[in-house]
Amino acid sequence: MKVVALAGGVGAGKFLRGLVRVVPPQALTVIVNTGDDIVLHGLHVSPDLDSVTYWLGGVADRDRGWGRAGETFHATDELRAFGAEGSWFGLGDLDLAAHLFRTRILAEGRSLTEATSALAARFGVTAHLLPMSDDPAGTHVEVSDAAGAALDLHFQEHWVRRGGRDHVKAVRFEGIDRARPAPGVVEAIEGADAILFCPSNPIVSVDPILAVPGIGESVGARRERAAGVSPIVGGSPLRGMADKLLPVAGVEVSAVGVASYYAGRGLIGGWVIDDVDQDQAGRVRALGIRVAVTDPIMVDDDAAEQLARIALATALGDQPRPSRSSRSAACRTVAPATISPA
Repeated sequence: MKVVALAGGVGAGKFLRGLVRVVPPQALTVIVNTGDDIVLHGLHVSPDLDSVTYWLGGVADRDRGWGRAGETFHATDELRAFGAEGSWFGLGDLDLAAHLFRTRILAEGRSLTEATSALAARFGVTAHLLPMSDDPAGTHVEVSDAAGAALDLHFQEHWVRRGGRDHVKAVRFEGIDRARPAPGVVEAIEGADAILFCPSNPIVSVDPILAVPGIGESVGARRERAAGVSPIVGGSPLRGMADKLLPVAGVEVSAVGVASYYAGRGLIGGWVIDDVDQDQAGRVRALGIRVAVTDPIMVDDDAAEQLARIALATALGDQPRPSRSSRSAACRTVAPATISPA
């Protein structure tokens, strides 16, 4: 079985940890958002690519959710002491090595795809990691600050530098019309037995991927084998700022709201929601897609595996097979998911 996952952010990393326990890593292609990519201190930083790599490589900081375990920030502290531009972004000392390595590869004229492959190999990641594109396509937000002044910011400036405090009026992907899918992306989608939308922010983690010409169309052509996991539980995101960005796109901040956002564009045939949102299952089915109700809180790899197993079954239209490992005692006890047809 060949599986494709669309990924960005911490939720994707946790989910993928479980997915590689369900399907062989060599059978998995992960297409990663690069809209967050930014140049800092002359270095090409790819936050989502690095996050996915670290999680799959087993070196992610589970408590913080991003960066490397055991990370220190001496270089960033020193850059801040210098008053260096860009020091608002917390680059860890171990993390800097990845950015230096990637930047050197790009400076040699090689592609982001090649740099990603080299970094994945360093961490023993055998799943196929692909950037959505080798071309720049940065996510920008148009906001108004507390004084009402209009600002045009790179997403990282809005989210990290300014703490996401500004009111977002619009989101755009700079240069997306000129971007091409990275080599192997469209082919992986076309040849996949299942396509999974990770529980990532729909607006700034998944939409940049789908906006690359050719990718959204390819996913839509396989919609009956595509399913997603809701990043919204009980009316709130488990992490991040999806609740502030979904309304910008006119999307209800709910499990069914995000399902409608994807299904309305012909992108998915199935959707996984939290048991606290089971009262929305009927509305999801009314969209003409399958729905599974389960516990999506990934407190550990066992929980992530169970969720990935259910998401895969939802994409395939099957009932999930039993997990080879029991759920963590820290996780809520729920009955196995039952997938309801559209």
